[in-house]
Amino acid sequence: MIRLKEVVSKKELKKFIQLPFAIHKNHAEWLPPLIADEWKVFDKKKNHSFEHCDTILLLAEKDNTVVGRIMGIINHTYNAGNNEKNARFCFLECYDDANVYDALIAAVEKWGTEKEMDMLVGPLGFSDKDPQGFLIEGFQDPMSVMVTNCSFPYMVKHTERNGFKKKLDLFQYRSIIPANVPEIYANIAKRVLKRGFRVLEFQKSKEIRPYVKTVFDLINETYTDIYGFAPLQEIESKEFSERFLPLLDPTYIKLIADKNNKIVAFVIAMPDISDGFKKANGKLFPFGFIHLLRAFKKATQLNLLLGCVQGSIRNSGLDALLADALFKSAIKGNLQVLDSHLIMEDNVKMRAIMERMEHTLYKKYRIFEKKLR
Repeated sequence: MIRLKEVVSKKELKKFIQLPFAIHKNHAEWLPPLIADEWKVFDKKKNHSFEHCDTILLLAEKDNTVVGRIMGIINHTYNAGNNEKNARFCFLECYDDANVYDALIAAVEKWGTEKEMDMLVGPLGFSDKDPQGFLIEGFQDPMSVMVTNCSFPYMVKHTERNGFKKKLDLFQYRSIIPANVPEIYANIAKRVLKRGFRVLEFQKSKEIRPYVKTVFDLINETYTDIYGFAPLQEIESKEFSERFLPLLDPTYIKLIADKNNKIVAFVIAMPDISDGFKKANGKLFPFGFIHLLRAFKKATQLNLLLGCVQGSIRNSGLDALLADALFKSAIKGNLQVLDSHLIMEDNVKMRAIMERMEHTLYKKYRIFEKKLR
């Protein structure tokens, strides 16, 4: 018999956070998150996204053992800004047990219906910055980017069996970093610099902190067309930066300022340290941080994380200037491969940037939807 329990205590939340480590114990491709970071994500006092979202966290138990989990989210900020009445499901994990999956998804469907929502979409978290989509292609490739959803093939099977249809797909590319900056980027970069733009580069994390608010203001301005994105409040931006800035190498963060010193574009990337995450197995201490440091030194891949250009000047060559600066740092750092992170299938421009290089489309993810009423 399957018993569903709402997560209300710290003890239950611990079970919720630790369950994926049991399910994926022998899953070689899975990339474990940092447990300390997971506590921040699910703590209403530390994650201010809860303030404008209705949420529910559920555990599924069978024979007194936790065998599944799911989170339901209604992001009122996103719904209001996009004239939608959507609930979301996310952080869904279970073994290959149809009854467990069905009980979990049915519970969130019922919750969404009671909240008078029209659709249930997912996997999709508080925003597009959380893991999203179930993997539909590329299961044999290890995960190499944080904040992606390394799911088993059976998750798609159970989702479709429950009447969900495709909402959109997300693509992930690997491209070869050239030995020299491509001439097209170098030439465009030179012309852009002559128009008064300049690249800001960094050596230490503390040098970046004064620009955090500016960068997130630019994200709020330019990410409006990205599915699932809702503008981040200042406190959310601060929380997000505090989670990830300590893990970033400032060398691969590039900002562009115009002649008035206004930040108008940026790109954030980081060396792939997935091997360190696997060896740390969710724990920074006592030895996890050592594995991460070693992974930084051994990295041969650069993972794109975030980037944008101010909307009014998107076609003015700033993307080439960012690429020129990033390639120079990657080549100097002996990095050989560029990972695109997730790109929406209809983001033709970003896909074209990756496809201009020698590339492989190596993973696809799908966000599903189902009508509730």
